[in-house]
Amino acid sequence: MAQQLIQHHTFTLEHRFPKAPAKVFAAFADPQRKRRWFAESTNHDVEHFEMQFEAGGREFAAYRFKQGGPFAGVSLEHQGTFLDIVPGQRIVTASTMLLGGGRISASLETFEFHADGDGTRLLFTHQAAFFEGSDGPQMRQQGWEQLFSQLQAALDAGT
Repeated sequence: MAQQLIQHHTFTLEHRFPKAPAKVFAAFADPQRKRRWFAESTNHDVEHFEMQFEAGGREFAAYRFKQGGPFAGVSLEHQGTFLDIVPGQRIVTASTMLLGGGRISASLETFEFHADGDGTRLLFTHQAAFFEGSDGPQMRQQGWEQLFSQLQAALDAGT
């Protein structure tokens, strides 16, 4: 049997939102709000999204990539568990991603919400093991930067 390669990687992103911590935290805690910025995209169709926002609760999202991209028609799944939640301050999750049914990564994600003047400073730490066929650290970091841009747009729109 061939040896499987694993790449470990950690990165931290810091983003400032011009909204109070309670509003930014609510965008993570409310399933409808989170679906808008986290799951919906012009690159794929959301086939399923559910979230139970409590310690021990699960989060599941299933997507199918649209035509025109390198993974047209391929499924992508995000399966997560909320490990720790301190309202308005911290969320810690463990998650896996599957591409076309094959597991490509396992991650620990920590979101810290800090008051910053009239806004919020979000400190995000992503620790992961990337398996064969994965998107890899650089693409994952770019993905999270895009998600935080989508979160900013959702907050600006009041959703």
